[in-house]
Amino acid sequence: MNTQSRRLGSAGARLISATYQVAGMTCGHCERAVITELGKVAGVTGVRVDLTAGSVTVFSDRPVERAAIAGAFDEAGYTLL
Repeated sequence: MNTQSRRLGSAGARLISATYQVAGMTCGHCERAVITELGKVAGVTGVRVDLTAGSVTVFSDRPVERAAIAGAFDEAGYTLL
């Protein structure tokens, strides 16, 4: 997992991004399922899926536990590597 933090806007809010490798995603349905489940995790503000690379970048306004992210992938039917 690769994690970064950057300052957003004049209020100084921080956006955290973490990139995960995921097994089994191959199509638009996969992408929608992952985005839907990750969107239910508290603190997640955005999700970017790269099907070719098999990676997902999660954006959040606070740190999110890896277990919560793994659980969302599991609910979507995919495996966090």
